[in-house]
Amino acid sequence: MINDPLFIVVALACLVVVAILFLGINSFRKGTAESAKQSNKFMQARIIAQFVAVILIVLFVVLRG
Repeated sequence: MINDPLFIVVALACLVVVAILFLGINSFRKGTAESAKQSNKFMQARIIAQFVAVILIVLFVVLRG
């Protein structure tokens, strides 16, 4: 399974979601109004990335399941 290109894409998509989540949380920790706006943008990007990751996971399961 590790040699499957679709699996690698799914794993990378999941890692991108985690990275965006950590960036958003780190930005939120600062506590300023500007960092709150930046954190909100990160969280919006996380929702989009998470949607893409879920679609890729479902595609992987359908094609390989």
